[in-house]
Amino acid sequence: MGSKSLQSGNQIAQEHPGRAPADRTLLYLHRERFLHWLEDALKLDDPGVLRERVRELQEATTDGARDGSANLLADRERDAFTVRRDVWLEELTQVMEAHTLERARYYLRRLQNAAQGTRTGRINDINLLRWKEYDEILTDSLWLLDHRDQSGAHLGWYWGNFVPQIPRQIMLRYTKRGEWVLDAFAGSGTTLIECRRLGRNGVGVELNAETVARARERLAQEPNPDGVVSELVVGDSRTIDFRALLRSHGVEQVQLLFLHPPYHDIIRFSADRRDLSCAESTEQFLEMFGEVVDRVTPCLATGRYLALVIGDKYARGEWIPLGFLCMQEVLHRGYRLKSIVVKNLHDTRGKRKQEALWRYRALVGGFYVFRHEYIMLFRKGKAASARLA
Repeated sequence: MGSKSLQSGNQIAQEHPGRAPADRTLLYLHRERFLHWLEDALKLDDPGVLRERVRELQEATTDGARDGSANLLADRERDAFTVRRDVWLEELTQVMEAHTLERARYYLRRLQNAAQGTRTGRINDINLLRWKEYDEILTDSLWLLDHRDQSGAHLGWYWGNFVPQIPRQIMLRYTKRGEWVLDAFAGSGTTLIECRRLGRNGVGVELNAETVARARERLAQEPNPDGVVSELVVGDSRTIDFRALLRSHGVEQVQLLFLHPPYHDIIRFSADRRDLSCAESTEQFLEMFGEVVDRVTPCLATGRYLALVIGDKYARGEWIPLGFLCMQEVLHRGYRLKSIVVKNLHDTRGKRKQEALWRYRALVGGFYVFRHEYIMLFRKGKAASARLA
């Protein structure tokens, strides 16, 4: 019985000549009636009958029909649950295209589980029973972002800020709503703005007082529907008492750390000798960066993640692998490397409207123009905790 073929590839092509275009609108399905329909469908032994029932369901729920036993559409009632229309079409088509009755039942049981509950991991809110609906979340190690999000409070006024998509992606993967995020190089407050949008509590530290003042103004303009904490303070991340800062909010540790330091002296952010961009050498920069890692590590809960956003640099014709040197500083402190993401640098200020000039310089100097930076993910293990105990 489990090996009966539902339909061949030729049948699929003949019976479904045109697929519905992707539609991210929501469908409201009556949960109780849908579960009842699934129970009946799972009892069917005839592949052709099952295929026809699924087809009726697809037509009834996507074309708005409200007659017959396949009517599962609901008003926005308490007993309704939502599905994305494009994902719903894909799931039902997958059932109809299954080569065996056993496989079709597997897909139906998957729909049954998705309708009845959720299954999330320990470190995020992603419902793995409905994982297809999270196509916004990137899972590849190469991120090609063609523009910087400038919606709401996000503005590209700060020279050296990173694209908001980076903290957004990292928080979706490595935090839950209501958890705490700490950014030790807060800059223009990009991370804290995204914290508000995603319902995470955010604390940031930035050395430059003028930058903090302007960032606070921008942050105040971002809605805060979840009432989360958004605090941006002036301070040196090599010496500030992060634990006291967190305790002022009634928490001991955060669930995610962001480190987006200057890429040494590529951009001099100030004349303050405490500024990492003013380090006199690569060695001094790494020493100062390591001091920040030491300072923030006790603030991160064991088993949670540190995200380092960093790029490389040239100095006197030599490529300085700043990203990997910083990676080693973190690893030396007992963290474990989880992933390295390479993100493209698009239309940076330093190269804006100078494409031809930079190409000429690269040809003359025998180098390649920087077009990428790194997003490195580290997990804090017991070794990191023990090192600072």
